[in-house]
Amino acid sequence: MKITQADYLISAVGPAQYPTNGLPEIALAGRSNVGKSSFINKMLNRRNLVRISEKPGKTQKLNYFIINNAFYFVDVPGYGYAKVSKKDKEAWGRMLEAYFTEREALSAVVHLVDLRHPPSKEDIQMHEFLAYYGHPVITVATKADKIPKSKYQKHKQIIVHDLGLKADDLLILFSSFNGMGKEDAWRALDPFLN
Repeated sequence: MKITQADYLISAVGPAQYPTNGLPEIALAGRSNVGKSSFINKMLNRRNLVRISEKPGKTQKLNYFIINNAFYFVDVPGYGYAKVSKKDKEAWGRMLEAYFTEREALSAVVHLVDLRHPPSKEDIQMHEFLAYYGHPVITVATKADKIPKSKYQKHKQIIVHDLGLKADDLLILFSSFNGMGKEDAWRALDPFLN
């Protein structure tokens, strides 16, 4: 994928602020600290389009990025971060549920998990939620550069088992450090960008 343009558009809290031009949207979901910002920056060849926060739980709205004037990346709030108030968590939950269940422009979801660790309870819940609503899901295991290649297969098998991935479900190993998996991710996304 040749990226000619990538810009932050809006931070939306509800349907009134969502774009209305009907372009396909790719949502990026994952727990806080999984590397969503780094994933977006690497995929779009931009170092600082999305600020990488030292504090997990920073994304609190749906952040829209328009790419090549043809589709959107939608960065959704990370889940599983304890230092957020219960009230905030519930508000995020309602916002995300409405987005994932009602948004017609939502074309596919990239679900990011950390390759180094077994999927968390929240990772499993998110995967089941997305599967229940029938969204095409591309599972991306981040931080692949942080474990030895000899352990890739073992870690992949844990993710496949814990998330209940089927044989034809995509699982892409990704590193924002060295770009591993970037082309695979674009190939997987391509059918959903029109």
